Amino acid sequence: MDTVLLGRLQFAATAAFHFIFVPLTLGLSILVAYMETKYVRTGNKDYLRMAKFWGRLFVINFALGVVTGLTMEFQFGMNWAEYSRYVGDIFGSPLAIEATVAFFLESTFLGVWIFGWNRISPKLHALSIWLVALATNLSALWILIANGWMQHPVGYVINNNRAEMVDFWAVVTNTYGLLKFAHTVLSGWVVAGFFVLGISAYHLLKKNETELFKKCLKIGATFALVSSILVAAVGDFHAKEVAHTQPTKLAAMESLWNTATDAPMYLLLIPDPENEKNSVEAIGIPSMLSILAGKKEIKGLKEFSPSERPPVTLTFVSFRLMVGLGFLFILLTLLVLIKFRHIENSTIFLKLLLWSIPLPYIAGQLGWIVAEVGRQPWIVYGLLKTTDAVSKAVEPSQVLASLIGFTVFYGALGIVDIYLLAKYARKGPEPKEV
Repeated sequence: MDTVLLGRLQFAATAAFHFIFVPLTLGLSILVAYMETKYVRTGNKDYLRMAKFWGRLFVINFALGVVTGLTMEFQFGMNWAEYSRYVGDIFGSPLAIEATVAFFLESTFLGVWIFGWNRISPKLHALSIWLVALATNLSALWILIANGWMQHPVGYVINNNRAEMVDFWAVVTNTYGLLKFAHTVLSGWVVAGFFVLGISAYHLLKKNETELFKKCLKIGATFALVSSILVAAVGDFHAKEVAHTQPTKLAAMESLWNTATDAPMYLLLIPDPENEKNSVEAIGIPSMLSILAGKKEIKGLKEFSPSERPPVTLTFVSFRLMVGLGFLFILLTLLVLIKFRHIENSTIFLKLLLWSIPLPYIAGQLGWIVAEVGRQPWIVYGLLKTTDAVSKAVEPSQVLASLIGFTVFYGALGIVDIYLLAKYARKGPEPKEV
């Protein structure tokens, strides 16, 4: 394996592991803030116990997320030095803002929230967790603006063989980045909703604090349902943006080989990249792909050189699975609200909710596969190829050693995370005050 492949594997491994923690942080911060606000407004101690219970799980997840995120930025200088040299003037700006503004804001006010119980007024304490939630989601904005620029570069000129920013506002308002932000953050809210749903279902199965966890279940289901619907809506806008800015990715997502006018969408389709065709095409919906893409004519993969096509099968399968899971989330959350009155007696359905906790995580990872694998062979679409972005001074053996080290280290962190979350999730909230 060469340096390029090993570098890609290392970044994929660290990014995928880091993104296990990120989505839960995005959504659970909002849910904890909502629960504490309900306590402040109503004086109902159940909401206070909820906020403390889910807040503890949030803090565990946040701490491990910070640890796993720190190593990613170092890889730009270590494994991807040519990339950093070429686009660092642009890519570094949003990351610097994220680190100096959003991260410090969330870290500071999380400290206030953790240590401020009974030291500041209830209203100020609730405000502190809302600021954490705001900063956490704001942090995602700057990171995804940077990634959005890689997907659709704007506001730059090439000077001395480097990309240099000439329009910061164009970078910040890049439609691709903003849609990616909305799609990613909303999917994180779905993760948090199902996390609350699954753990609440566990306690309902154990007949533990039934009334309290029925409230949690309803909050989680409502949050996840609204977020799932919004994910689908934003995803539709995002698909149209992809169609206009990354035609190769769209063609790979739908395994479309030949340019088509009023292109249909096939519900049953099996790609055959070796022969540049699909071995199975069945149940076609006339003109549906053109309608969803917002373009009458859709370019097929054969319009592009084989060297500029992304891996078709992986992109196509990941996209179809992601979409399928998205519709499943809407169905499951609707059923929770329909069956809510007597849901504590629905043993099989509660078990299904418990075992559904990983599904939104999987959907999120699939989305990133579509975004990043579907962009290949470009690291910056249409501007810089991945093979030209790798560090020239790094040997494959060095990257392999660090890849193995990261894998072992992150594996250990994963075990710690699962152990702590499971331990405190099973423990439940603090006992009621007598």
